[in-house]
Amino acid sequence: MGILGIDHVQLAMPEGGEEKALVFFVNLLGFKEIPKPPELAKRGGAWFEAGTVQLHLGVEKDFRPARKAHPAFVVDDLDALISKIQSAGFETDPTQPPLAGYNRVHVFDPFGNRIELMEKV
Repeated sequence: MGILGIDHVQLAMPEGGEEKALVFFVNLLGFKEIPKPPELAKRGGAWFEAGTVQLHLGVEKDFRPARKAHPAFVVDDLDALISKIQSAGFETDPTQPPLAGYNRVHVFDPFGNRIELMEKV
C-alpha cells in the first residue's frame, strides 16, 4: 500500500473570481479550463489542466490567500513566463533560496495565493 501520485491540487478563491482565475491560469500560465462535474459546478470555482497536472480552484466563503502553502509547477522558459506575468501586473518574488538543479520564482495569483514556478537547469 502506498501513495501512487497526485490527482490534483486545490487552491481557494473568493466567490465570483472565476474570470480572474481564467485570465491568470489560462492566459498567463497556459492551463486549459476543464469542466467541473455538474453537481460540483453549482458551488462555483474552476478546474484547470496542463498535461498531467490538474488544478482546482474552490470558492471559500471566508477566503484568505495561501501565502505560505503552495503548489509548485515545473515549467520551461521561466524567464519569459515571469516577464509575461509581471507585464500583466501580477506580483512575483524571485528572492528564493537556491535549490539544486532549479531556477525558481514565487508568483501570486489574482487572489494572493502563492505559486512556485520551477525550471530545471
